[in-house]
Amino acid sequence: MSFAETTFGGLQVLINNASAPRGGDSLEGWAETLETDLLGAIYATRWAIELMRRSSGGAIVNIASISALWHGRKTPGGLPGYDVAKAGMIRMTTRLASLAKTDGIRVNCLAPGWIATDGPRQYWESLTPAQRAERGVPSRLLTTDQVAEAVVRLADDVP
Repeated sequence: MSFAETTFGGLQVLINNASAPRGGDSLEGWAETLETDLLGAIYATRWAIELMRRSSGGAIVNIASISALWHGRKTPGGLPGYDVAKAGMIRMTTRLASLAKTDGIRVNCLAPGWIATDGPRQYWESLTPAQRAERGVPSRLLTTDQVAEAVVRLADDVP
């Protein structure tokens, strides 16, 4: 954050997108994911807010996941630590929404579905359309460009 302030005169946009989806079902296995996906975002947000206040505002875009919203998952899968971290990102966003009025800092959250990155795409391609429907896998994947365009729209200060 100090590099951004020294080099660019401040910070206008923060995108919290770091992720380390690892671990298993045990609470001990959640630690690395929670530290990266949630605590890393909390610390970055805290420091970004300080800089944005000095720069008369800005935008924070938190990246969550629909996995944080899947109540009553019908099929096994997912990583509980990842789901918890992404649910925390959603809650952090709602908690900080008031910064728009008090400090000119807009805080938004994007919770995309399955994105066509290597792991999800390989799994998706290994299934037939019938298997996808049976397992609750989407019929299509989002592209990284679609996600990036949504992030840019949320970070842009033009309504």
